[in-house]
Amino acid sequence: MSHAPQEDRVFYRSPRKKYPTAVRAEGILIYDQEGRAYIDGSGGAVVVSIGHGVREILQAMQCQAARIAFAHGSQFTSEAAKELARKIVELCPPGLERVYFLSGGSEAVETAVKMARQYQVERGKPEKYKVISRWASYHGNTLGALALSGHTGRRRLYLPLMPHTPHIAPAYCYRCPFGREPDDCHIECAEDLETAILYEGPESVSAFIAEPVVGATAGAVVPRDGYFQRIREICDRYDVLLIVDEVMTGFGRTGRNFAIDHWGVAPDMIVGSKGLASGYSPIYCVVSKAEIHDTIRDGSGVFVHGHTYSQNPLSCAVASAVIDYVRAHDLVRRAAVRGGYLLERLRLLERHPIVGDIRGLGLMAGIEFVRNRRTREPFDPRLKMNQKIGGRAFEKGLITYPGGGGADGIRGDHLLLAPPLIITEEEIDRMVEILDASIAEVAAEIDAA
Repeated sequence: MSHAPQEDRVFYRSPRKKYPTAVRAEGILIYDQEGRAYIDGSGGAVVVSIGHGVREILQAMQCQAARIAFAHGSQFTSEAAKELARKIVELCPPGLERVYFLSGGSEAVETAVKMARQYQVERGKPEKYKVISRWASYHGNTLGALALSGHTGRRRLYLPLMPHTPHIAPAYCYRCPFGREPDDCHIECAEDLETAILYEGPESVSAFIAEPVVGATAGAVVPRDGYFQRIREICDRYDVLLIVDEVMTGFGRTGRNFAIDHWGVAPDMIVGSKGLASGYSPIYCVVSKAEIHDTIRDGSGVFVHGHTYSQNPLSCAVASAVIDYVRAHDLVRRAAVRGGYLLERLRLLERHPIVGDIRGLGLMAGIEFVRNRRTREPFDPRLKMNQKIGGRAFEKGLITYPGGGGADGIRGDHLLLAPPLIITEEEIDRMVEILDASIAEVAAEIDAA
């Protein structure tokens, strides 16, 4: 007796889109119900670091679930949470000693903002409440995190609901807001923070938040050396906390434990990270300096904040096993080595006139597309070049992370690549072959239109 297929009741992000059904995954491959294999060239949304289907993680998950899967963080701690916190602190820059666990990236960003605010109040500076961020940035989808984000396309529908937050120029060398070239750069984008602090009033500014390498909104934009060193100096001068958003870049993605490590800068807080549990369980964290924790502990004694799944024992055990796996297989160093090879191979795509810039750090790379390479003119956003090229690559078995708006908040097309850190050179070669063919086909169709 045959049965009609049940109606799909899922509310999808793109309700008109037809999604293939993922049924299993192993290594860097995801398989759909038709048996097609896809190279996970973006780690989902820059999440999967150790690959899919790792048995050690499943074993850790089963072992913890057999003990205790849930205990509310206001009532209990757990060995899994304490062990994971110890491991995270070992990976962090000096001075970052306390870990607050969350279940989502937007939650984590807003937790850092609230932690900064309460710290300022507890230390006797209640007038400090503003958080400065950057344009061409992304910090999350909840209203507070979206207010900090600097992406017009994501913000404009919800602007009436969001608090106003000050933004400064991005560290975006390919599209320098100050019209500079590398040989005459004076890091004006960093100096813009001092300007903003002075305009806002240093006595009112609590923190500055930035992604060390910009992810979703601009496609692996890496600042020049000296940028974050200067940012640290400015924050120190005006008694402003430095929060680095390592949701995408943390836990080995860029070839260091954290991307900020490339510049030898110790922030006051780190927000991390999709790679913390590699997609096996939802868990994020805020790592703070001891002074922030101790000021709240010795003041009111209560951080007025919390979420139901904060400090979840099952998620903590999974993340702990992921860190062990990363260490055992030397995946941070591997990300640095394979990342160099990925960027080298991606340079081959410069043969296409629509490829304007190729950039990245470790296994996080971006390809920016332009209508005119000489003038760097972006495509009309109505063409949706990022989605066309990303969609064509998907048809050929490669998952990428298309994005746009880097040029001015609306215009600008790029693909973000962030494969699992276990990827081989041969698999990178295959990724580049698919991208090469996809770009060529879409460019030809645009020319013929």
